[in-house]
Parts: sequence; C-alpha cells; structure tokens
Amino acid sequence: MRKNIVHIGAGEWVYEIRAIVEIAEKLQQLGIKTNMENIGDPIAKGEKIPVWMKKIVADLAMQDCSYGYCATKGVLETRQFLAEQTNARGGAQITAEDVIFFNGLGDAIQKVYGLMRREARVIGPSPTYSTHSSAEGAHSGQAPVTYRLDPHNHWYPDLDDLRLSIKYNPSIAGLLIINPDNPTGAVYPERILREMIAVAREYDLFVIIDEVYQNIVYNGQMTRPLSDLVGDVPGISMKGISKEAPWPGARCGWIEVYNADKDPVFARYIQSILDSKMVEVCSTTLPQKAIPKILSHPEYPGWLKERTARYEKYSNIAYELLKDVPGLEVNRTNGAFYMSVVFERGSLNDRQSLPIESPEVKELVEQLVTEPDIALDKRFVYYLLASTGICVVPLSSFSTPERGFRITLLERNEDEFRKIFHTIAEVVPQYLGL
Repeated sequence: MRKNIVHIGAGEWVYEIRAIVEIAEKLQQLGIKTNMENIGDPIAKGEKIPVWMKKIVADLAMQDCSYGYCATKGVLETRQFLAEQTNARGGAQITAEDVIFFNGLGDAIQKVYGLMRREARVIGPSPTYSTHSSAEGAHSGQAPVTYRLDPHNHWYPDLDDLRLSIKYNPSIAGLLIINPDNPTGAVYPERILREMIAVAREYDLFVIIDEVYQNIVYNGQMTRPLSDLVGDVPGISMKGISKEAPWPGARCGWIEVYNADKDPVFARYIQSILDSKMVEVCSTTLPQKAIPKILSHPEYPGWLKERTARYEKYSNIAYELLKDVPGLEVNRTNGAFYMSVVFERGSLNDRQSLPIESPEVKELVEQLVTEPDIALDKRFVYYLLASTGICVVPLSSFSTPERGFRITLLERNEDEFRKIFHTIAEVVPQYLGL
C-alpha cells in the first residue's frame, strides 16, 4: 500500500483463550471428544439461569423503553442504584455521574487504555488477563509492563518487584490490580491492597482495579473493594454482570471513578473516555435496566451463595487432585473460577510428548508444536488436547515468564470434573518423564 496502515501496537493483540478454540474444533472434526476448560463462560458449561431472573429480562423486553437509546453514561436509575451500593459501605463516596456504562468490560478496557497518551504506561500483574495486557501493549506499541505474581506465595503480588518496577520506569502512570484475580484465582488480603494503593499514592499514579469477580470469593477468604481503601488516590473500578449474574452475553459492564476532582489531569482523562462514549451514543439499554432488579431481588443473595459454594467445592477437589503431582506448583483457588498451575522451572523441554492414537491428529499436533519459538507450555497444551481432549490455556499467553496452564472450574458434572483433573494428574508425570 501507499502508506503503512497497520497500528504500531497491532502485534500485541493476543487472546489465546479463544484462539485455541480453533485448534479444538479441528480436532473435534477429526473425532476427538473435547472438554472445553479454556473460556470462563458459565453458560457454555451448563449454568442454568433461574426463572426469576429470566422473568425480569422478559418483562423488560416487553417495555418499549428498553429498545431506545439511554444516556451516554448509562441509565440514570441504574447508575444511582450502583452509586448507592458503593456509598453504603462508607468508603469513597460517588454519585451517578461517576458511573459510566460500556458494552462489556472488554469495551471499557479498550477505552481506558486506548485513550491514554502512548508514552503513558500502566503496570499490570504477571500473569494477567489477556484483554488487559493486550490493550495496554497495543496502545503503547510495546510489550506490556508488568509486576510479578508469586506462585510460591499464593499468587500474591511481589511488592518489592512492584515498587522497583515503578521507581525505575518514569513512564508508568497507572497501576492495574485484578482482584479476585484472573487467571490465578487468587484473592488479595486487605494488607496487600493497602500497600499497593500506598505505592500508587507515593508515585502519584492512578489505580485501575478489575473487580468483576468481587462477589465470587470463597474458602473463608475476604477482600475489600477499591472504594473502601482508595482514600484520595485517583481510581477506576471495573465491574460487570457477565460472571456474577451470570450474563456474559449481555455485554454490560461499567466503571466507577474515584477522586477525579482531586487531580485535573485525571479528570481530563476521564472526560476523554466520556467523550469517546458520546461519539458512540450509548451502551445497550436493556441489560442496564435489569441490573437493579436482579441485584436487589430477594432470591439473588441465595443464588450467589449457592454458586460460590459450588466453586469452593470444586476448587478444593481440583487442588487435592493436583497438589501432589510431581513437577507442578499448585495453589488453591479462592475466588473467580480459574486455577493457574505452574510447571517447575526446567521441567519442560521440546522433546516431550503424549501418545496420540489418531495418525491425522498426531500429524496436526506435530505441525503445531514445530512452529518457530513456540512456548514450551503451549506444546504441553496441544499434546494434552490431542491426547485427552482436555482444552486448557497455556500460562505463557498471560504475559508471564512462568510456564503452566490455566483451567476453569466450571464443569458442572462432578464425576466429569474429577475425571478431568484426575487425567491431568496422570498425564503430567508421563509428559515430564517422571
């Protein structure tokens, strides 16, 4: 072409969570039965939406107002409801004007990073959810800037690494926290959150916290939302109903903005996000209207408690089945519905494999694993998929030097769930030659 039209950050758009689906589909066509444990979609794994929740949505669908535009920031009554929920905890106080809706958190993430100056960076966890790392890397045209989560310490942030990374990189303007965490399932104690916010205050950063799993916490753990701890630090909390309700197909998420009035640069940045939303007109109306009705419904607390109890049970089954497998570092999942498992350093090499019965499947996998610079954990993921039908995501795709895999806890059939993790426990030593 006359001019190179490719964005400087085009190479940073990586989403292995869905990319591996294409490989799984090819294997399905070749006769492999698959267990898709790669995507955090409760509906795809058989979660049944209760009748009372469906009735709320159905009633709204019968109202003409659900089919029109809403305000650019979102439905006013819903934003007021959410602001009141936040204010009732007694931390940062906000109004409906501090709540902005998007077409899912993916949309919010693209704008939050994409509307920063290119030279301004946000440091995020490693490993991190791919949508965050891809958006941050793409906006700057460089690899994501990260701080380490420690698999030998419950996947908690390495606070020394965080502080030093910020101290010696003056381009860092923001700090990303994901709590409860995706992909690790870690839940951060209050003391760690306070220390991270203190670092942001010391270096005059703003904080982004992804709290979409805020109410999916179990195993006796507790956590505090950003609004309770943020103090006078400028902050953005990202929230949604995709995982909690769950209603991922609604594509309905929002941000809460804290302390925009305390920093004129941060205030102007937030205004640019709103201006961008204004160009789009608004986000989808009907799901926004449903939020207060769903979250305040008398059956909602019991519904959420039942779901988190199931994730707690399954997290402990998974942990017990994998914790003693040689060659693996395994942490108990305490929030969200993912588990990240790490291979011991030096245990992987490019000569390892698993038996594959079908010659066609074997040929396909051997083509995949000989791709240039393929990560060693991605090789394992391909062999696991071809040999057992279990589809997981390589940990290397989450912006980390650690090698391992992320697996969901969403399979609803307990016998099938146990079979999946028992199979992994059997094939890992076989793969590693132990």
